[in-house]
Amino acid sequence: MQQRWPQRLWIVRHGESAGNVARDAAHAAGLGRIDIAQRDVDVPLSTRGEEQSAALARWFAELPEGERPDVVLTSPYQRARHTAEIIHAGGGLPVEPTDFVVDERLREKEFGILDRLTTLGIQQQHPDQAEFRRILGKFYFRPPAGESWCDVILRLRSALDTISLHHGGQRVLIVSHQVVVLCLRYLLEGLTEEQILAIDREGDVANCAVTEYGFDPDRGDSGRMRLHRYNFVAPLTQAGAPVTSEPDANVAAR
Repeated sequence: MQQRWPQRLWIVRHGESAGNVARDAAHAAGLGRIDIAQRDVDVPLSTRGEEQSAALARWFAELPEGERPDVVLTSPYQRARHTAEIIHAGGGLPVEPTDFVVDERLREKEFGILDRLTTLGIQQQHPDQAEFRRILGKFYFRPPAGESWCDVILRLRSALDTISLHHGGQRVLIVSHQVVVLCLRYLLEGLTEEQILAIDREGDVANCAVTEYGFDPDRGDSGRMRLHRYNFVAPLTQAGAPVTSEPDANVAAR
C-alpha cells in the first residue's frame, strides 16, 4: 500500500512579527486598538523575528542533508513566507523559495470586525461579541466576517488531504500561525475540543517553535503520524535567540 502520510512533518509558527510588538504596546498603554498600518497579511517580521528565524535555520542546517525538509508549504502571510525564506537562506532548506508551496488554507485565523482590537477594545466596542464568545467558547465562536476555530479546521482538513495526495513519504515543513499549529494537532492526533483547548491554556505557541511528527507504520491499517515534540524552542535557546510567545495582534479573538 502506498504511504499516504509524510515521512516527517514539521509545523513551525512564524517568527515574532511587528504585530506582536504593536499588541504588547497597546496592552501596556491600556488602549483598545492596536496600531498597525498594514493589512494583517502584510505585517512583517520584527528584528527579533528575523533573529529567531535565523536560529531555526541553523538547527535545520545541522540535520543530515537527507533528513531536512524536501517540501515547504507556507501561509501566504508575509511573516510566514519571510520566516521560511530566512530558514532557506541560512542553509536549513534545500528547497528553493521559488518552489515553496504558498497555500492560503494555512493563513491566519480571520478575526472579522474584531481585527486589531485588544480585549479592552472588544469589551468597549462590541460587548455583545464578548458575551457570545463567553457563551459559545473560543472553539465555536465566530465573530462577524471572521472565523471560528472550526472554520480553520475545515480548511485544514482539505490542506491535509492535499498533503496526503501529493507528499506521501516526503519530509514536509509547514510555516504558519499559532491557531493553525493547534488546529493541525487537533486533526493529526484526533483530539477533542476539550483536549485541544487544554493544550492551548498551557501557554502560547512560541515564535519559531517546532512541532514535529514522524510516520508510524504500525498505527492503524495504513499508519499514522506520531507526535515527537511540541512547542520545541531549543533551536532558539541554543543559538542565543530570544524566545517570544506573544499571540498575534488579534489575540483577544483567538
